[in-house]
Order: sequence, then C-alpha cells, then structure tokens
Amino acid sequence: MALKLYDSLTRSLKELTPSHADGVFRFYNCGPTVYASAHIGNFRTFIVNDVIRRLLELEFGTVKIKHVRNLTDVDDKTIKRSREEGRSLADVTKQWTEKFWSDCKVLNCLDPHEQPTATGHIKEQVNMIEVLMEKGNAYRGADGSVYFKIDSFPGYGALSRIKERELKITDDAADSDHKDSVSDFALWKAYKPAEDGDVKWPSPQGDGEGRPGWHIECSAMIKKHLGDTIDLHTGGVDLLFPHHENEIAQSQCCNGTSMANHWYHGEHLLVNGKKMSKSDGTFYTVDDIIAKGYSAAALRYALLVGHPRKQLNFTLDSLHAAEKAIKTLRNYRAALPAIGGNPEAFAEAFKALDDDLNTPGALGAIFTIINRGNEGVDQTAFDRVIFAFGLDLSETAAPEVSIPDDITALAEKRWAAKQSKDWAAADALRAELTEAGWSMLDRKESYSLEPLKK
Repeated sequence: MALKLYDSLTRSLKELTPSHADGVFRFYNCGPTVYASAHIGNFRTFIVNDVIRRLLELEFGTVKIKHVRNLTDVDDKTIKRSREEGRSLADVTKQWTEKFWSDCKVLNCLDPHEQPTATGHIKEQVNMIEVLMEKGNAYRGADGSVYFKIDSFPGYGALSRIKERELKITDDAADSDHKDSVSDFALWKAYKPAEDGDVKWPSPQGDGEGRPGWHIECSAMIKKHLGDTIDLHTGGVDLLFPHHENEIAQSQCCNGTSMANHWYHGEHLLVNGKKMSKSDGTFYTVDDIIAKGYSAAALRYALLVGHPRKQLNFTLDSLHAAEKAIKTLRNYRAALPAIGGNPEAFAEAFKALDDDLNTPGALGAIFTIINRGNEGVDQTAFDRVIFAFGLDLSETAAPEVSIPDDITALAEKRWAAKQSKDWAAADALRAELTEAGWSMLDRKESYSLEPLKK
C-alpha cells in the first residue's frame, strides 16, 4: 500500500508519487528560525516529517528521496537577538543551529540531504525578485523595499481559502504606507541602520541595500535544491497562511509552473490543554524534558501518539505512559528470534501509517500484536516498523561528556565577560571555544558546554 496524505490544497487524500523523470521524490519541509531553542511543539512537526521521510525511504528506497529542510538565519527575530546580545548575526545563528542539530540527533531524526541557509542563498533570492519585478508581479515601494503585488496572481488564497473569508494585511503592517495595497507582502526589505545593524546586501537591480523577506527565502532554496516543482511541501498549520500562500504566489509567478504537487500540514501541540506558555511553566524544550528525567525516546513516542493532523494534548503523565510503552517495546524485541517470522507481521501497522499517517492506529496495531505474543514475529519485521517510527529502543545512555579543565576555565572567563557586558571579549572567548571544538550555549542564569559535531 502506497503512502497517502491529506493535501491541504485540494482538501483530499492523495498518494505520494515522484513526478520527475529521474524517479526521485522531492520533499521540502520548513525548518526552524535559529535564534533560540526549538520547543517541543516545533519538534512535533519535525518528528512527523521524519516519519514521512522514513516511510518514503521504505517505499522508494534511500537513493530515490531528496529531502531538504531550511534554516532561517536572517529575519526580524534573528536580527533582534543579535542586537540584544551585542553579537554578530552569524555568531547567534551558528549557536542555535548547532543546538537544533543536537536536539534532532537526540530525538533520532534523520539528517535531511540538504540543510540550506537563507544567508547562503542571497543571490538566488535576488534573482527571483528581479524576475518578479520584470514580469510585473513585484514593485519597489517608496521606502526602497520590494513588494509582491497580490492582485497580479489570481490564484492567491487557494491554499488557505483566505479570499473566501476576507483578505486583510498578510504581514508588514507597519510598512503599509509604502505599498500599493495593504495586503502586498515584502520580498525585500530596504536597509534600516537603526534596526538592521550591519545586516545588509545589495538590493535587487542594484538599487540600494537591504535584506530578504521571510517568504522568498524558502522559494529560492526550493528552486535551487529541488527545482521549480516539488512532490511534497510540509510544515506546521501555523505556516499555511501567510507563509506557504506567499511561497506559492512568488514561486509560481517566477517559474511559470506549479510549485508543489502536495501540501501537508500538522496541527498544534497543546500542553495541559492550553497553548504553551512560559508564564505557566509549560513551555518545554527538549532539554527541559530530559532534565526532568524522561528519555528522548519517550518524548518522541509521546509526540506521535496523536494523529498529526489533530491537536495533541501533551502532559507529563503522557511521558510516564510513553516510558512504559518504550520499555514494553524493548522487552518484546529482546524475546524475538532474529529471523524466521512472517515478514508481513506488522502489515496492519503500515496500513494505518499509509492511511494519512495514522500514528495512533499504527501504534494500536503494534501493541495488539505484542499482546498476542511473539509467535510468527521476528526482529527483522519488528525493526522495520520501529524504524518507521524512529524509536531508539536501546537502553544505552549517552556517555557523559568530560569537559577539560582548560575549556571550563575559558567558558567561565567568557561568562564573566558577558555578565560585565564586555561583548568584544565575550565574542573573542567564544571564538576560542569554537576553535577548541566546543559550543557554549547561554541560558538565563548559566550556560552549558557541548562538543561541536564532527
């Protein structure tokens, strides 16, 4: 049975199939904005995308998938964090990129084949904007920024059905005086020294300086690494409008063809029945969960027990249940023979996964088999379905990293420099730590040290 997912554009269940002559399935999902730790709500989306990637590999083979996930390393949030901390944009985004990668590894997510950055694709973004200006889909505003003209794209709103409600300001409300229409959105933002610091590049058509708008970043990276039309574009439901709607408009106007054959969106994560809140103490990162004594495997499991297209209510009790489930799975595998069982023993679980990624249905099927015993089941079949879920059932704890005394001393010196607001010294000491192979992650009251990925 082939994997079928709900398509947000057509509002129907569609089979995922490669559309290019080379047979390679082209898959893009929106990555994080690297200015702080991603929270577990973000990771619900990334883990769901990881399960999709694993199912595609099982169906098409590893060489027939190309998976791209971007890193937003220049936008309002990253620039604001850079200014607040008196550090370069590159320094800030490098720190949080490394933290994101570390969290992904802890949660057993497969690495995308490409992880492009927005700052690494400025030329591609400028090129697309210039094409849109030449075609009449974009114009330069009175402030020097470049805006996409929504009225030039009749198909605008098809993904979100926004026109069926009311098309209002999509973003950039503060710049509405410079636009032909309040609903037009920024492709390029003119340089503002007081806000942007030293973050700037030559503007499209060589007219001044500035930086890209958020939406054009994804379109340019998709075009560069996957082509004009991709097979699947995913993200959280919060990105459906305006981000994905704007991607479609600018990409299709620039390239003259459909942007994506399939759009898939996961729903929000709630904590204790409400939106995550720092003031309520329910804003959790991966580190927060592990610090409470729960395993990464249990967290991943807990984020997959609900249907991805339905809101999931996360509680600490759900982590207790997840730990028990992981232990049951681990013990069951240990009692299985390596080979000799039915290779289709978990067909019902895969049938559920292939039916719009019904993860709770698939987990139910797995535990139904477990409750029957291990007759006719072997480790090979079991490992295949566990691979699809990406669950690490090993009991081996990650070895505790020993931090050399000289590295600790260097970190203490940098922390003291930061507390005294000696930003130049703090930056220089961070560079020394990086050169020595260590990443220093600043927290509210302290810091942590982690070895850099090789």
